[in-house]
Amino acid sequence: MTTRSYISPTRAAAAADNRDKVVRSAIAFLRQQDIARFSLDAVAKAAGVARLTVYNQFGSRRGLLEAAFDEIARTGGLIRLPQVIVVADPMQALRGLVDVFCDFWGSDAALGRLYDAIGLDPEFGEALLARNELRRGLLSRLIDRMDIPGTALSGKRDAVDLIFTLTSYPTYRLLAVTRSDKAIRRIIKSACTDAIERARKGTATE
Repeated sequence: MTTRSYISPTRAAAAADNRDKVVRSAIAFLRQQDIARFSLDAVAKAAGVARLTVYNQFGSRRGLLEAAFDEIARTGGLIRLPQVIVVADPMQALRGLVDVFCDFWGSDAALGRLYDAIGLDPEFGEALLARNELRRGLLSRLIDRMDIPGTALSGKRDAVDLIFTLTSYPTYRLLAVTRSDKAIRRIIKSACTDAIERARKGTATE
């Protein structure tokens, strides 16, 4: 007789609640503490759960950092991207994409700690860079919709690379030192427009 595994709905709900609690605690920890202090033990203590609970849910420090980033991405508005990217006018879509990422980069102080973690945790750094490459893919598809001559492949590649850099967290972070959020958006949108115009003229960066 085959036995079927059975997971109590109550236990499943409790596990989900514990997972949410740990992720929230991890994000709160990142807002307040140096990334060097981030560990499964420290977050378990902050969440009021056993270290084994955190380990069973996330497997490693990297897994917990990824979960924290993904939760910030969700609450920070990246779920708006599918609606923004399909706007009929591709230049308007690009401006909307800039707004989405500026909203995201400015949404949570914990993002700074997560980017600081790249130097301390190479595996997490690879995972974070892979998530960033999704943004490059969105930009490539968006720029493919624009009126850029087929012969201007070099200029198109330059435009993707430049706009990828302009819409990154490090760029936002550096500009935020001396600029308001409104000014940052204006600067980035203007630079993105310039990059597209260069591509349309077939002007490549050597």
